Amino acid sequence: MLRHHAQLSAKMRWGVKMRQVEVIERQLDRVLGFFPRVEARINGLFAFNSIILTMVAINLTASDLLLWYVMIPAIVTGVGLSFSYYFLFKANFPDTNGGEGNLVFFGEIKKQSEADYRDALLGCSEDRYCKDLIGQIWRNSQILCAKYQGVKLAIVATAMSIVPFLWFLSATAVTHGRIPLLKVG
Repeated sequence: MLRHHAQLSAKMRWGVKMRQVEVIERQLDRVLGFFPRVEARINGLFAFNSIILTMVAINLTASDLLLWYVMIPAIVTGVGLSFSYYFLFKANFPDTNGGEGNLVFFGEIKKQSEADYRDALLGCSEDRYCKDLIGQIWRNSQILCAKYQGVKLAIVATAMSIVPFLWFLSATAVTHGRIPLLKVG
């Protein structure tokens, strides 16, 4: 009877541990679920910036280079977009160092051979696996925050470029007697 109770107790502990692993894995999945959202913002803002830059290039002529009221907003727009591109680059390629010895973090997995990784993963305890999952949640949260911070700064830089961009479009429209991208007659 005592032996049966010990076996039952071990099974219950295993069940509790498995539920704990499942809860931790769901938390990791939640964190990883935010990555596509921030990636979509990066791609969307990159496209938006590229459209603005293209419109500046299309509307700028050689004679405009001598006109301060065209060049100042063009330069300010270009500087703002340059900052935005810089922050988008930083958001797209964050620092992925860390997670030393973690069996779940891709940066650490790549440092091992397939056989070494397989042996390490199969030989790790549940407790170590749980700790590695939690470490992965923590590290991915840091990476995600860095990506969102980069997108935030890129959005601010782009937003600060909008007024100079509109000034530029107005100046070129008046200077050349046309509405940008719409020729009448």
